[in-house]
Amino acid sequence: MVEPTQLKPAPISLPISLIVGLGNPGAKYDHTRHNIGFDLVDCLAKRWHVSLTEQRRFQGELGEGMAAGQRIRLLKPNTFMNKSGQSVRAVLDWYKLMPQQVLVLYDDMDLPVGRLRIRLSGSAGGHNGMKSLIAHLGTQDFPRLRVGISKVSDVGVAKDTISHVLGKFAPDELRILPEVLDLSADAVEVALRQGTEKSMSLYNGRSAGAL
Repeated sequence: MVEPTQLKPAPISLPISLIVGLGNPGAKYDHTRHNIGFDLVDCLAKRWHVSLTEQRRFQGELGEGMAAGQRIRLLKPNTFMNKSGQSVRAVLDWYKLMPQQVLVLYDDMDLPVGRLRIRLSGSAGGHNGMKSLIAHLGTQDFPRLRVGISKVSDVGVAKDTISHVLGKFAPDELRILPEVLDLSADAVEVALRQGTEKSMSLYNGRSAGAL
């Protein structure tokens, strides 16, 4: 029998104040698989009429606006993926936010294109951007939305993992990508209005488009 003191407490769910999309800056990385987090932040910024501007203090592009009746900040770190945590930490310190108030949007090779996975906490799972966030925030207990980009073997092309994640989506994947981004944005809005757990229950089993 496990003693009460040995039980890990459930992750704390707090209202989301900061939404972070992970990616790499620069035109050469635009709209690559690894930059789906950036694309999703851009989608949310357009939907909510939020302007993103470069903020040296935060080492990234930041915008503020209203969404789901509350003030929300959108962030795209410009530190490159493996140092994303520096930018997020700077924003949290400046606005005095808790890690649990951050929703992170990023790519996941373990999910096919069109699938989403929302969690309140978890390990980095080999993702360098998430490794940096966990290291700088000092916890892995913060919500995240993972957007599928498919494994290398799923796209039918012989290439290594780095080339895969830094490469562009295939034409048939590009066809459904707007629907993927819209579904993801809907999931974010539900998380803001009704909480991350509700968004998990509604969207973790859903898939956008059909390849």
